[in-house]
Amino acid sequence: MKSKVTFKRSPFFYVGDKYKLIGDIKKHFPEKINTFVEPFLGGGSVFLNTEAKKYILNDIDKNVVSLHRFLLNQSKQENEFLNNVKKITEKYNLSRSVFANVVPDYLRKKWIKTYYAEYNREGYNLLRSNYNKASKKDPLVLYLLLVYGFNRILRFNKSGGFNVPVGNVDFNKNVLNSLQDYFLIAKGKDLELHSKDFKIFISGLKLKKDDFVYVDPPYLISASEYNKLWNEDQEAELLKVLTDLDKKGVNFALSNMIFYNGKKNEKLIAWMKNYNVHTIDSNYISYHDNTKKKISEVLITNY
Repeated sequence: MKSKVTFKRSPFFYVGDKYKLIGDIKKHFPEKINTFVEPFLGGGSVFLNTEAKKYILNDIDKNVVSLHRFLLNQSKQENEFLNNVKKITEKYNLSRSVFANVVPDYLRKKWIKTYYAEYNREGYNLLRSNYNKASKKDPLVLYLLLVYGFNRILRFNKSGGFNVPVGNVDFNKNVLNSLQDYFLIAKGKDLELHSKDFKIFISGLKLKKDDFVYVDPPYLISASEYNKLWNEDQEAELLKVLTDLDKKGVNFALSNMIFYNGKKNEKLIAWMKNYNVHTIDSNYISYHDNTKKKISEVLITNY
């Protein structure tokens, strides 16, 4: 009997992360990859589950890249990292079931579905306030704000203040396992990180045969927090960049959405007729609306 393949989840736990789709996506990847290139890194679940000799990763969000750099460095001192997590979660009285069960029974009974949010709110708000006031930002605190924040969003106001409200979450065994997996994988990979606009990033690379570009951009017709800064001009620029890669003989795969609750990405539909289109059973969830949606997510490849 064939054993079930298990995949590693990013410790960012992004909503819309490709973790639940990685099996469906990866089966269409080339068998041999020399350099794996990802212009829209996000939480990193795809690179964590892809075998290659080298990885060149990019995200325009400098906070995302700085957190990846921070976690990569922490892979060399895992025990110290976890001790620091324990100290901060104890100081701000945040739920931390991986270390101790601290949420009282009366809260669990009163707030059956949201007791973590009720328990963590005061400490989380103080942690967030202190982070925003600090002249030197602690990346561990930012990571914890991501873990405990609503929908694991990295969002800042116009003044640069982190402004995500508390989520109904806990620093639990799943978070610990994802961190340990990340640390273990990171130690064995040749990684290069950048934070540039995708056009500048890709144009600066000298890609060869057996290199592979996986592209997971914001989805033009969806409504998530991550996608709101993406527009039709950027979509057109990305499709041109991919067309140019194809002309150079570089393999790519593009994750995207062609239908979303009555909306249609006409430009993408016309463009993808030149390539191979694979239907993906999507788990897409919007920050604004987590109800079931009529969508069609695809993986487009040029090989």
